[in-house]
Amino acid sequence: MKMSAPSLLPLFRSQLQGDLLALVLLHPDRSWTLTALAGELESSHTAVLREVDRLVGAEILSEERVGRTRVITARTDTVLYRPLCDLLLVTYGPMPRLSALLSDLDGVDEAYIYGSWAARHSGAPGPIPADIDVLVIGRPDPDELFDLAERASGELRRDVNVHRVTPEAWTSPSDEPFLTSVRERPLVRLQLREESRE
Repeated sequence: MKMSAPSLLPLFRSQLQGDLLALVLLHPDRSWTLTALAGELESSHTAVLREVDRLVGAEILSEERVGRTRVITARTDTVLYRPLCDLLLVTYGPMPRLSALLSDLDGVDEAYIYGSWAARHSGAPGPIPADIDVLVIGRPDPDELFDLAERASGELRRDVNVHRVTPEAWTSPSDEPFLTSVRERPLVRLQLREESRE
């Protein structure tokens, strides 16, 4: 099966490769097992294994064996690391960065990226998005949410627009134009760490 180049950054061979690189390189302090990567990326173990083997072979990622387990980390000691991180941050970076930031904010139940960035991530052709639209479901403090959006905008080098809705509004049937529009278009769910929000 021929895989098409991802719309967010057609330099990569697949969407999975871009997501994997962003996840690992933009978290250089973390280590990952193949099982953890597959779970986080919602992909098969086999597909993740293939990508990891290529990236370890290219010396972009490194691996260590702990018993029979392969532990994967970012290679931060190569000339490619910094420019590749910069490129990933402005293309694939919204998922890992927004997931991390929102995981640390009280009152967030769920969060999604919608709009043009979500459309590109889902494979729709078009230009690199100029901004990132985020739907936050829950009851976080509005001032803290505003500060988070400002911080994310600085890190991702583009405007991050956050729209907050209550869990009741999100789950109930509604003909409210904004929610109808969001539900009909691609949504990319952000992976929030449950333990950070309990």
